[in-house]
Amino acid sequence: MSCSVHAQLPTGRPVNVSVNGVAIARDEIVREMQHHPAGKPIAAWQQAARALVIRELLMQESRRLAIEPQPLSEDGRRETDEEAIMRGLIDREVVVPQADDETCRRYYEGHKARFSSPDIYEAAHILFAALPADKEAYAAARAEADGVLAALIERPESFATMAGAYSGCSSAAHGGNLGQLTTGQTTPEFEQALVALEPGQLCEAPVATRYGFHIIRLDRKHEGQVLPYEVVAGRIADYLNESVRRRADAQYVARLISAANIEGIDLAGADAMRVH
Repeated sequence: MSCSVHAQLPTGRPVNVSVNGVAIARDEIVREMQHHPAGKPIAAWQQAARALVIRELLMQESRRLAIEPQPLSEDGRRETDEEAIMRGLIDREVVVPQADDETCRRYYEGHKARFSSPDIYEAAHILFAALPADKEAYAAARAEADGVLAALIERPESFATMAGAYSGCSSAAHGGNLGQLTTGQTTPEFEQALVALEPGQLCEAPVATRYGFHIIRLDRKHEGQVLPYEVVAGRIADYLNESVRRRADAQYVARLISAANIEGIDLAGADAMRVH
């Protein structure tokens, strides 16, 4: 990033950042800023300085405890010696209990909605395409949709024929059939209308979206099922263990911070484990 440290600070004056008397070079902070995108340069500078201060704290403690690097490789990437030393320090100093079966089952019982397969909707529609910005075309599309919907209410068996004749969607070639849908696959307006329908029911009025107006028919609904505990037990354990690990890591770094002499940067509210 081609900017001076002076430009990042509210006062415009250089700020010396140090950890237990060890200075963090301003050029190093500027280089670190690329890993901390922020809306304002000052925010990026502060985040970069915090990350380097925490890294220096961890390295100082690693040297005190004589932690030796034992780099790991994953997905073709090998840890640097510095990364391996910091990981080794955390692994040695932070003891985290593993979630047992009782804890995992309790979490499962309290969060079953997270472990449900989604509802599946089989639906068809007829799209009267028009952009909302084109008021005349949009009004004409609404009027045409109203007329076709009135005809379908009288003759619902003609839906496929009407879709082939009127729909501006490629599904027209298949009688308007959209296949199987789950939440999040359509526009919010379309989804809201779809989930309110009963199987075999037409929407009561054309549904407006950014694409125009839709006549929607729900053909079938397959209710989502709660996955058995045995299927998700491993995933729950991983989640709980990672959550505890993150909190324990943050608490450990917070203890190092409280015992250190840090100048030039406020670490309050810093993401304690976000180092590069």
